[in-house]
Amino acid sequence: MTTPSLETARRLLREFPVVDGHNDLPWALREQVHYDLDARDIAHHQNAHLHTDLPRLREGGVGAQFWSVYVRSDLPDAVPATLEQIDCVRQLTARYPDQLRLTLTAAEMEAARADGRIASLMGAEGGHSIANSLGTLRGLYELGVRYMTLTHNDNVAWADSATDRPAVGGLSEFGREVVREMNRLGMLVDLSHVAATTMRDALDTSQAPVIFSHSSARAVCDHPRNIPDDVLERLPANGGIAMVTFVPKFVLQAAVDWTAATDENMRAHGLFHLDTTPQAMKVHQAFEERNPRPVATVATVADHLDHMREAAGIDHLGIGGDYDGTPFTPEGLDDVSGYPNLIAELLERGWSTADLAKLTWQNAVRVLGAAEDVARDLQGKRGPSNATLEELDR
Repeated sequence: MTTPSLETARRLLREFPVVDGHNDLPWALREQVHYDLDARDIAHHQNAHLHTDLPRLREGGVGAQFWSVYVRSDLPDAVPATLEQIDCVRQLTARYPDQLRLTLTAAEMEAARADGRIASLMGAEGGHSIANSLGTLRGLYELGVRYMTLTHNDNVAWADSATDRPAVGGLSEFGREVVREMNRLGMLVDLSHVAATTMRDALDTSQAPVIFSHSSARAVCDHPRNIPDDVLERLPANGGIAMVTFVPKFVLQAAVDWTAATDENMRAHGLFHLDTTPQAMKVHQAFEERNPRPVATVATVADHLDHMREAAGIDHLGIGGDYDGTPFTPEGLDDVSGYPNLIAELLERGWSTADLAKLTWQNAVRVLGAAEDVARDLQGKRGPSNATLEELDR
């Protein structure tokens, strides 16, 4: 049933569509069909296989998408695998030019919106994708990558992850150099997945706004993937944004405990705990039949946004659903068509249309533009860094 709030949400999204910070469609295409785009033609509904396709992106009011060019941190050849992920995004934008447009700048995001295209940007998820090489970092930027998450679930040699044992205590000196070089390039520093110590070190180092491409509030759900209040409170001074994620195990405390049990079950079956292949999903389903899954809702996510607005302010919030990177989603946010439901919930909680325009579109575009401004200034002062891990972290 369509409510007045839902109709208002849809009208708002036609003018200020969602910039989503993180979608793992490229990895899902790799895992399911090894990039055979005919086998998963997203011009048509792919409800049986994916959270994401073009009809549902349109239904959800998505105007810009950071496609994650994620690769697993345990892959022995992370760099070529990342290049394949980038190639997948480029294939998608070439295949659907009437719907998607590869964009590299804030101005190009605005132009794509004006032309009725979904701006398609790329984010590399995990510093393992540069193999400790600033030259590789620059190569990813030249190929169109506009943010890099400093770690994924495992530490890298120069930065601690939220879900690994502390090793360097945040960022090492080479890690700080990675942040400085990202600033010089205009590549956004993404602090989702990193340890709180790494968040604080990155904020101490970065001259440009940072982002959390898909993270929620630790005060609302105590999971290490979420953002502590002291970090949220630093975003106004930095200018960055925290993009709330929808993953139930990061937003609902009961789901945190349940997920720990499911992960153990996956490992007991010899499977990677983030596996979303058909075989893995059968294992998930069998476990869930025996142990009903706690269900997050639109209201659960809205609770995080209410808290994050209080801690960081409306100018420092965004949305990063993590679709096709999670086997489970909240009720009402089942796939990329669900964003209007979240906006309607926030309207009913008293969020103004001006607030929501910032949340959906304006904040993310501003942050990318600000990173570009910092880069122009820094490029006038210094050239590329050729520092190495061995030199700086002896």
